[in-house]
Amino acid sequence: MSKLKKSFWITLGVTATFFIVLIIISSVLQLGERLRNIHIYVEYAFYAVSVILFIILFVRPVVLVIFSPTFSMDSLFTEEENARKNFSMYKKVSKNLLEEDFISDEEKSVIEKTINNPLELKQTLSQVFDRTIKKEINKIIISHAETVFLTTAVSQNGRLDSIAVITINLRLIKELVLKCGFRPSYPALGRLSFNILTTAIIAESLENMNLSELFPKSKWLDSLNNVPLLGTVTGSLAQGAGNALLSLRVGIICRNYLFMNLKGLNKKQIKQMAFGEAMILFPRVIAESIKKVPTRFKNIFGKMFGTKEDKDEVELAK
Repeated sequence: MSKLKKSFWITLGVTATFFIVLIIISSVLQLGERLRNIHIYVEYAFYAVSVILFIILFVRPVVLVIFSPTFSMDSLFTEEENARKNFSMYKKVSKNLLEEDFISDEEKSVIEKTINNPLELKQTLSQVFDRTIKKEINKIIISHAETVFLTTAVSQNGRLDSIAVITINLRLIKELVLKCGFRPSYPALGRLSFNILTTAIIAESLENMNLSELFPKSKWLDSLNNVPLLGTVTGSLAQGAGNALLSLRVGIICRNYLFMNLKGLNKKQIKQMAFGEAMILFPRVIAESIKKVPTRFKNIFGKMFGTKEDKDEVELAK
């Protein structure tokens, strides 16, 4: 990649991050103004909590990702001189992997045995990444997509949906980076930042989505919208599904940037294949998410009204 392209994507990433921060600040200020009607101190308390959450959910993941070591998987398949040149980075990544629980004891033992030999360590890392880490990363991507589905399907506010998508996708990228032990390049992070921004904007716009407008000739969907509450539920599930699909794409793009050219793919091909792979994983995400919906509502109403076990404990206490 030329220096001009690198500068462009880094600049675009910084700009996208700036607009993401603006979206969050705007949302917080709007809600704070509403809380002012209750009491001025309620507004101040809300701002204080928002600052703490902003540091935990936004600043901390961004800092962890930026200051993680950068490492291209291309170097695992280069010639001998490059293997020796990247030996120090191999060791850093290996030490991070040795602290992970999902790496088996057998794989850790092999890493420890080869950690002082650049060529052997290169081969060991390529096997561990392809055999173990990819599977773990896919689990993380699916799990976060399920969270996006459940969160945005329940929420009935477009701005809250966009903030949820931003924070969940940031956490997703952070966990992928921590699992691998390294981050994508700065231009790749710029692309990811732009993807997160566009995903958040789409999440907010999906709140006003009308299924009958998308499929005007479908009498079946028209009849669903005419049924009380059913149309709202259907629309919410569709919004959650759309946001989950976009989050899957963000996670897959991040994973592909981390494993660049493992199978001889260039960046353009990786981006094109991300949506196709997201569509393959999409049914699994929806199926698992729908299974968890009753549990989510059970937990909510259980806290509100108390479960049978809670009531029995109260009776025993009396």
